[in-house]
Amino acid sequence: MSSITPDLIRNCRRCSGDISPGALVCSRCQALVHSEQLDRLASEAKQLEAQGDFRQARERWLMGVPLLPSNSRQADWIVSHARELDSLAERVQPQPRENKWAEKLGPVGPLAVLLAKGKFLLATVFKLKFLLSFVAFFGFYWAAFGAKFGIGFAVLIFIHEMGHFVDVKRRGLPADMPVFLPGFGAYVRWQAAGVPIEIQAEVSLAGPFAGFLASVVCAVIWAQTRDPLWAALGRSGAWLNLLNLIPVWMLDGGHAARALNKSRRIILLMASLALWLLFSENVFLLVAVGAAYQAFFAGDLPPRSNSTTIVYFVVVLTALGFVMSLLPGQGFGPPR
Repeated sequence: MSSITPDLIRNCRRCSGDISPGALVCSRCQALVHSEQLDRLASEAKQLEAQGDFRQARERWLMGVPLLPSNSRQADWIVSHARELDSLAERVQPQPRENKWAEKLGPVGPLAVLLAKGKFLLATVFKLKFLLSFVAFFGFYWAAFGAKFGIGFAVLIFIHEMGHFVDVKRRGLPADMPVFLPGFGAYVRWQAAGVPIEIQAEVSLAGPFAGFLASVVCAVIWAQTRDPLWAALGRSGAWLNLLNLIPVWMLDGGHAARALNKSRRIILLMASLALWLLFSENVFLLVAVGAAYQAFFAGDLPPRSNSTTIVYFVVVLTALGFVMSLLPGQGFGPPR
């Protein structure tokens, strides 16, 4: 009679592939085996940091190190951050005089002590940069296109950025909430160093995919109400996400193309041209031009490339083109 220990044979939550005993990374899709536990530890550590308990936060972060590959940048980042928290804990030791002053101020005393410490104030400001930048983002598009379209368009960009954020977090990697730049766009800062280029490509494509889902919602509402506002929002959102898939510079398409070898970049070129002929949207021609540049002139061809990235890329392109074909209007902008 034999038995199998459940902990010795496991399957990857992402691709369902077998996980070798003691493995920290899935050999098939490179996903972190303990991503859920790492995410929980990171959440608890950040909560402790927000409460000012830096020593406990440091311990929570360090509990994640054994769950990461020893040579990973994520593990190095945790160790470095733990040193910063240790140093910060030494500098913010409560002083008797401050505690006495806080007691005299009654219920506002703790807040006064908090504001008196520049480090705390600076940290608070940085935690608010997401909210403040988003409010400014709202205001910019409200002024440019009117309240309804401006606010709706800002929400569509927010959903796009949250696509990146959620995809990073589900892999157990550190990431900051989006920061918005009025008139330019937004970005999510995350620890990409040391992460396989295929995973980086999937994170880059997750934003346009989330944007596609948001445009579908707008299209469904337009189909039910025939309100031109929803058609304009859906079409503009799809158009912007297609524009972001042009494989150049710092756009999402440029990041994703780095995971494609020459043959798959040529496939992207041919697919973009086919979609241009099918949907008659010139933005596909721009994607094709970018793909041609990446295939024949760029010098960052990877030594290997899997089929997942090119399939994901073409599927998102096609889905966005299909949404645009269902909605009336031209390109980007509020209803006329």
